[in-house]
Amino acid sequence: MSASNKQASAVQVATGELGDEQVREFLKANQDFLQRHPDMLDYLHISHASGSAISLVEKQVSVLRERNIDMRHRLSTLTGNARDNDKLYERTRSLVLKLIESESAEALCSVFLSGMKNDFGVDHACMILYAQDNTDATYRCTSLEHAQAEIGALIKGKKAVCGTLRAEELKFLFPEGGEVGSAALMPLDNGEPLGLIAVGSSDAHRYSSNVGTVFLSHIADVIVRLLPRMTATG
Repeated sequence: MSASNKQASAVQVATGELGDEQVREFLKANQDFLQRHPDMLDYLHISHASGSAISLVEKQVSVLRERNIDMRHRLSTLTGNARDNDKLYERTRSLVLKLIESESAEALCSVFLSGMKNDFGVDHACMILYAQDNTDATYRCTSLEHAQAEIGALIKGKKAVCGTLRAEELKFLFPEGGEVGSAALMPLDNGEPLGLIAVGSSDAHRYSSNVGTVFLSHIADVIVRLLPRMTATG
C-alpha cells in the first residue's frame, strides 16, 4: 500500500470510516465472517442484469444454477463422445477382423470398401495398390509413377492428409465420386510404397485439416502388414 493510501486509511480509522480496500482485506483475512454472521447476507445486495437488486444469497444460487447447467452440458457432451467412441471401436474391431480373414488383395480391397460404405457410412472410399502391370487385377491398381504424377503432393510425406483437395486429386481418388468436397488419405508404406487408402465426402468441411486421422492410420497399419502375404494378382 502506498504512503498516500496508508495516510487515507489512517484518517478513515480515526474518523471511524472504513474504505473499500479495508473491507476487502478484512473479508480476505476472515473468510468465515459471513458464516459466523449469516444474517449479514440479507443486507448485501448485488445489481442484477435486469437492473433490480438481489441479495447475495440469491446471487449465489443464480451462480450455482448456471454452473450446474454448464456442468450438465459438459457431462452430456462427454457421454455422447464416449458412446461415439464405443461405436467407432466396435466397427473398427469388426473391420480389422474381416481384413485379417482376407486371403487375397482382391478380398482385402473388397472388405475395406464395403466396410467404409456399410459400417462407417462414408460417401466415397478407395484403395489403390501400386503395380506396373494391372491388366489382370480385379481390384484398382496403378503404377507409383502415375500416382505421383496425379497426387504427388498428397503421398510424398507418407502421412495422413485431410482437407479440401484439388478437383484433379479428387477425380483421381474417386472417379465416380462426382462433386466430392473433402477427403482424408493415408499412404500404405512399409519401407516401400505399397498403395493408399482414402475416404471422401461431398461435405467440404467433413474432412478438415483439424480432423483426427488416428482411425485411418490404424486401418492402414493393419493393411500394410497383410499385403506382403498376398499374391500380386489377388
